[in-house]
Amino acid sequence: MPIIRAEGLTKTYRVADKQPGLRGTLRHFFARRSREVPAVKDVSFSIEAGEIVGFLGPNGAGKTTTLKMLSGLIHPTAGRVEVAGHVPYRRQGSFLRSISLVMGQKQQLIWDLPPLDSLRVNAAVYGLDDARAKRRITELAEMLELGDELSRPVRKLSLGERMKAELLAALLHRPSVLFLDEPTLGLDVNAQARVRDFLADINRRTGTTVLLTSHYMGDITALCPRVLLIHQGHLFHDGPLDELTERLAPCREVRLELKDPAPAEAFAGYGAVESCQGHQVRLLIPRDRLTGAVARLLADFAVVDLEVSEPPVEELIGRLFRQGVVA
Repeated sequence: MPIIRAEGLTKTYRVADKQPGLRGTLRHFFARRSREVPAVKDVSFSIEAGEIVGFLGPNGAGKTTTLKMLSGLIHPTAGRVEVAGHVPYRRQGSFLRSISLVMGQKQQLIWDLPPLDSLRVNAAVYGLDDARAKRRITELAEMLELGDELSRPVRKLSLGERMKAELLAALLHRPSVLFLDEPTLGLDVNAQARVRDFLADINRRTGTTVLLTSHYMGDITALCPRVLLIHQGHLFHDGPLDELTERLAPCREVRLELKDPAPAEAFAGYGAVESCQGHQVRLLIPRDRLTGAVARLLADFAVVDLEVSEPPVEELIGRLFRQGVVA
């Protein structure tokens, strides 16, 4: 049975329809008008226990709204949702103990106190005795490479240190489901890598189910074998990331540096010639012909250097968001 299941999940907001300026304000005061703005439209998916799933979409696509419905922060307008055997918006204690939500733009740690004080408060809220709380804090701090940082006021920590402390606080009660909304937002490359390693490690050790949104494709490619794509509130893809990239980019790019220059016509039988300038040649070769084509190139030409690369995943996903459909 899936640990997360959404069927026809929909959220519509009613907002004031007011014209700008004094005249618009007076008119709105005496004759209020409103309109409905759909944020999420008929979204359905299920996630099995222990999965790490990426949830992708441009700004305003409905990612955060969906996470808030899954975590029970807002009530859906229509549809059904179940997380860890509970209906989220009922906010039952057993449900709240089974999930955790980390939002990169918000924090739960108290700004002027050391993280350790906030962690003790969290432990008391979740009914952990001192011994268990200390043991879990020590274990998670070692995994996150946190030491003295836990004893310094939160305001004196770097952004990366604060995010690691936020993750520690979110996982202290060992939730079975972890919702992450832009957890590496604003972090440098090294801090992003450490957070990714930690999330992969905690998933292996505890089987925690993770639903992750991120604008950094490095987070998705490193952690998420499966992705959900949402555009303008509609879910338009649910499947393995590898299959998606293969469908979007059936060819690999092969760059050659030749000892002796050759004309573009000489490469006609190897693949599509993207450019041929003197010693530098760039080809697009279908994946199923790649091995044979590269072997022939090495045999037929004096090759100084050869590089085979994938098209950037960011470009492929960006193209999808512009289209809003997977061909």
